[in-house]
Amino acid sequence: MRRLIALSSLALALIAGPAARAETTTQPKEWTFLIFLNGHNNLDSFGAMNINQMEKVGSNAKINIVVQWASLENGSVKRLYVKKDSDTSKVTSPVIEDMGRVDMGDWHSLVDFVRWGSTQYPAEHYFVDVWNHGSGWHDKNGGIDTLGTMDISWDDLSGNHMTTQQLAMALEESAKIIGHKIDLYASDACLMAMVEIANQVKDSVSVFAGSEEVEPGAGWPYDTFLAAWNKLTDASPQNVAKTLSKEYAKSYQGTSNSVTFSAFDLAFLPELNSAIRRFSESFKKLGASAAKQALQIASRSQDFTNSDYIDLIDFLTNLKSSSISSLNVGALSDVMDAAQSVIIANDTVRFPKAHGMAIWIPTSNYTYQQYSDLYSRLSFDQESRWGDVLKTMLK
Repeated sequence: MRRLIALSSLALALIAGPAARAETTTQPKEWTFLIFLNGHNNLDSFGAMNINQMEKVGSNAKINIVVQWASLENGSVKRLYVKKDSDTSKVTSPVIEDMGRVDMGDWHSLVDFVRWGSTQYPAEHYFVDVWNHGSGWHDKNGGIDTLGTMDISWDDLSGNHMTTQQLAMALEESAKIIGHKIDLYASDACLMAMVEIANQVKDSVSVFAGSEEVEPGAGWPYDTFLAAWNKLTDASPQNVAKTLSKEYAKSYQGTSNSVTFSAFDLAFLPELNSAIRRFSESFKKLGASAAKQALQIASRSQDFTNSDYIDLIDFLTNLKSSSISSLNVGALSDVMDAAQSVIIANDTVRFPKAHGMAIWIPTSNYTYQQYSDLYSRLSFDQESRWGDVLKTMLK
């Protein structure tokens, strides 16, 4: 890789050109796995490690593995077609294209990658993986002074990032390019398994996966995941997501890490939104004492690194077993049932109260005021009126 970096762009193009022609095929495979690997940050060293894991398995007759790799160390962004090798000390997969400097925090870069990857490596199904830092639907250091909700793919060179809305726009454009919904989208990043983010992308993604909690730096175990994926007799988007969730959690068993991973079938999200809207309508009728008690219950429910990211089902379970007699238990149960239909996988290590889906519940007016305006612009709040629940608890 260092020798390739030292070559001029023209020389590299001459070397990479034949490889591109050799690997490109117009015959669609079953899957193309597109990894948008943004190492323009302090996670850079884990990028090469994860690609080496991919190379233990490599692309095959069923699956194309394609990476857009941004690395601080390498200096330029490269597109790789991942091939199997036995060298775990360096990345050996062919460089199909050296792109020079690319802003990986610009959502258009993700769209360009999907356009290129789906053209060069067509498939029946597409799995898009955004690899980077993540912060859920908002950046804990953001708020009223930010231009948007800081979500994922922070590029330290440009200072740019994708907001929740921009991620949705990127996936919407990508779905138009491939001609159907993205079969599976997942974030190899922290704090992304939130109902707010899933809702923002539901019109362009079929299955959504991520972690409620922060991820260790090593992220996903690409080698064991790909090996298990290859063994599936029914490699549906749902089954691939379930396999990823299981292998991720398994890889951290016996370590000091506490992890979560889950997957959502987004076809069931409208039903969940409707159930939450009915619950919100009933919740607004609670008196001040009952609302304050509900807020205290939220503060005791399972949260994650951002204390205002709380497990939805754990909160509702605690609420249901509380002494608040004026709750509409039927509406609450409907939300729990609908959420369980959405969540098709949930695997954890040392997180017994994590059920797979986080939701925003600020337990202070200060936090609520920081983000309430941004929150009201999200599809989830507009469809579910969850903000009414928050206002009632915090009044």
